[in-house]
Amino acid sequence: MPHFLRGSITLAGPAVSVVIAAYNAMPYLTRCVTSVAEQSIGRDAVEIIAVDDGSTDGTGEELDRLAREYPELLRVFHQENSGGPSAPRNKGLDHARGTFVFFLDADDYLAPEALERMVAMAEENGTDIVLGKMVGVGGRGAPTSMFRRNQPRTDVFSSRVYWTLNPMKLFRRELLERLELRFPTDLKIGEDQLFVGPAYIHANGISVLADYDCLFWVEREDSGNITLRTGGSEPRLRFLPRVVDLLLEQVPPGPGRDHLAHRHLTVEVQQLLDHLVREPRTEQEKGLARLAEVIDPLWHEGLNDRLSAMARLRLHLVRHTMLDELLELVRFQGELAGSGIATPVLVDQGRAYARYPYLRDPSRGIPDSCYDVTRQLGVRHRVTRAELRGTVLHLAGHGYLHRVATDDVSTELVLRERDSGTEHRLPVTPTMTPGLGAEEDKGRYRYEKAGFTASVDITTAGGGSPLPDGLWDISLAIGAQGVSREVRIGGRRDAEVSGAAATHLVGDGDGTRAVTLYTTTPHGNFTLDIGERKHRVPAQLSLRSPRWAPGAATELEFTGRCTVASFPDGALAVHLEDGRGGTAVFPARPASHSGGDFVVRVPVTELPAGLWRGQLRLGPWATDLPPVPANLAPAGWRRRGLPWYAKPVREREAGFALRVARTDLVRAVKRRLMP
Repeated sequence: MPHFLRGSITLAGPAVSVVIAAYNAMPYLTRCVTSVAEQSIGRDAVEIIAVDDGSTDGTGEELDRLAREYPELLRVFHQENSGGPSAPRNKGLDHARGTFVFFLDADDYLAPEALERMVAMAEENGTDIVLGKMVGVGGRGAPTSMFRRNQPRTDVFSSRVYWTLNPMKLFRRELLERLELRFPTDLKIGEDQLFVGPAYIHANGISVLADYDCLFWVEREDSGNITLRTGGSEPRLRFLPRVVDLLLEQVPPGPGRDHLAHRHLTVEVQQLLDHLVREPRTEQEKGLARLAEVIDPLWHEGLNDRLSAMARLRLHLVRHTMLDELLELVRFQGELAGSGIATPVLVDQGRAYARYPYLRDPSRGIPDSCYDVTRQLGVRHRVTRAELRGTVLHLAGHGYLHRVATDDVSTELVLRERDSGTEHRLPVTPTMTPGLGAEEDKGRYRYEKAGFTASVDITTAGGGSPLPDGLWDISLAIGAQGVSREVRIGGRRDAEVSGAAATHLVGDGDGTRAVTLYTTTPHGNFTLDIGERKHRVPAQLSLRSPRWAPGAATELEFTGRCTVASFPDGALAVHLEDGRGGTAVFPARPASHSGGDFVVRVPVTELPAGLWRGQLRLGPWATDLPPVPANLAPAGWRRRGLPWYAKPVREREAGFALRVARTDLVRAVKRRLMP
């Protein structure tokens, strides 16, 4: 858990001012305030400013009671009801003294370490805004797309933070005061977008804290949350034009503006239409005309690549004020959401089109591009076998395009070298997959010919030649009925298919090469490492210092571990040289407990006289032998009746050195006779 240091704060006052706007918030209010009072950051680092916005249910009285319980922590203000959260939030902000401000709705509550972690992230990364992970409670949906991973420092244009525009975030107060930001008081909803949006755009860095549940976003049992009880299209048509003007004024045209516009052209437009369909016809016509006018400055053809087919169709109907068609589309979406079955597609000339209402209806003239889901087709795949045997990679599994029947299958295996982009497409053998698809879409779509097997010989996979050294990512180009989508494979695999790196030493005619089949982090997709780009063979060899073998006083024993998955018989051995042309080779054999452990025994009685040095070799790879321990006693034996010995040699350079020689009897006698 990070630790917050008060010494890191440069401004006077508490670290965080928590502003709570409260209106008829009982009984949720007590938990809300208590969750702030019990924050791990400590009460000396927090102040709570609660504003009772004319409550009638005892909220004001409970705030006063809590203020007596936490007199140095909680300040309470009472005011006439303002009709929305803007005025009480503004009042709280006006009285805030903290380096940071956190806006907390009275229905919601914080996790114990939320403020400590968010403040620490802001200070460590010098960011102006921190998004703490939100969790829905009581059925309330919380935003998720921006919380898939921690982001220490990002911005509004290169992340998904703009998809959450509520103010329940940590703001550096200096940013808010520099921009003179306050919540507009003339809006019932959308006021948060006009506050948070400019803060995002002008922030000096934004942090996302995704590995800790910071804020619990509660849906009240009486559905009394302001955004849940404010219905109708009119309130939304009041704030949306101002948001559009904000983007036009503060963000220049280009990818950045398009990124932010995407959010409003999808989320806000759909929500507004959901309300519009429940209104009288005259209001629908007027509202639709106004909506078309509002979105016109944001929309252009280049946005289509960012949008789903449904969003493209919806915007086309809005821009052309096709009210009846929009009403039918909203009805269709409602039925689709409750059906559990994805919309069928029409496949034509290598493209897939969703069968949404009015597809190729000549009386409407809606372009096919509004229905094109080719790039959105779900790709389903699974690997059931992935292993190297010799020079051949064996793969098996299945792959299909969601909603596209497996007719005229054209699936291929794709090997692509990561750095150069060189690719080789190899055929697969189709296999039958009876029943595949029965558990999806209520069994409406079946994929009986989605299976594949492939055998890839690395000595010929490069267009008849060996694959060059490199990292070869493995993909599947899944094709049927002329439609094709490519996907990396391995992330979805059977439990018995290992993703652990396995290095094999194989011969390809030009010698021995290392080939490693492994899965990437974090996605778990298969890649072939040819030529030790990431998986070095010497790093997979380890050897312990030698000793005399138990029960064999003249056999020097090396024990070690080799994690290379396969190599030619006899390739792993200790090689000794005496410096005068003499050599000796002693092969390794598996240790009794195996698992990659091995043992090599060197019978020194077989070595001619000389100073022997050596290496552990595995084919063309080698690693020096460890030195003989200084406390290892010499070994002695008799050869043809004469005494011989083997003993370690102490030399300046580290390494294995063993002297084998015949004992000089004259010297031995002299040493014994010397006093």
